[in-house]
Amino acid sequence: MKNNPNLKAILSYIITFAIAAAVVFALNAVVVTKQTVSGPSMEPTLQNKQNLLTFKLATPHRGDIIVFNAEGVDPDAGTKKTYYIKRVIGLPGDTVRSKDGKLYVNGHLVNQSYISKYQADVGTGNWDLKKLSTKNNWVHKATDNTVPQNEYFCLGDHRSVSNDSRYFGFVPTNKVIGVSKSPMLPLFGGNNKQYVNKFHHQFFMDEKLNQKN
Repeated sequence: MKNNPNLKAILSYIITFAIAAAVVFALNAVVVTKQTVSGPSMEPTLQNKQNLLTFKLATPHRGDIIVFNAEGVDPDAGTKKTYYIKRVIGLPGDTVRSKDGKLYVNGHLVNQSYISKYQADVGTGNWDLKKLSTKNNWVHKATDNTVPQNEYFCLGDHRSVSNDSRYFGFVPTNKVIGVSKSPMLPLFGGNNKQYVNKFHHQFFMDEKLNQKN
């Protein structure tokens, strides 16, 4: 090898590529993954076929958009991994209700400026957690109007078509894949959508999200 600089260069490239690939796969497995939205239930916030980054180590907060495995959560999801994407409305210990076209968490009116007035009012409905549990025959019934420990109450932004916690109940924390963010970062400038999408297709796994409308 000492007398063959070309071989040394080739081996150097191979080692560099192998290390880079290992880092990318490790990031994808543990830290972040790329996914693609399928369906309209998170419109207008998220569009069909939009690419997202899901951060696996992030802790969900109210208003965050999360991806979760609906297997065992929604009876209609079947017995294989099916990924849903929804917005966290209620955290463990929160009370949640919708009354007269307004959404309340812990008695406080929720600012829903991210959706239309129609979806916030008519599309959301008039309910509390216990009534929803009985009306829609949740597998795990709500004993009161409080989100249980280690679970979330989630809604889609396109409320009038979204299949969400109103219909199948709470989302266990151990089913959550992570918190999703749009990768359209302003720091790239120009046509950053094309740039970012190209980058993600090269370096991240592409998982399709079923919004289940």
